[in-house]
Amino acid sequence: MALLTMSEIRGMSSEERERRLADYRAELAKQRASMMSGAGMENPGVIKGIRKNIARLLTVINEERRAAEAVGGGE
Repeated sequence: MALLTMSEIRGMSSEERERRLADYRAELAKQRASMMSGAGMENPGVIKGIRKNIARLLTVINEERRAAEAVGGGE
């Protein structure tokens, strides 16, 4: 899995971000399960990359939510 850049993530629609987030979380669960089962991983850095992608997606999603709250609920 390639690392996503912040500009790529910001260029996505919110639905695309949510879908990618679900995909990465499922992939992380699959990788962790295979690691715990004792199967050797080809590249142990994959989990780190997936976690970084999840963090980047969550960062942009939370930035959007905070911006929407600031505009909508600025009392």
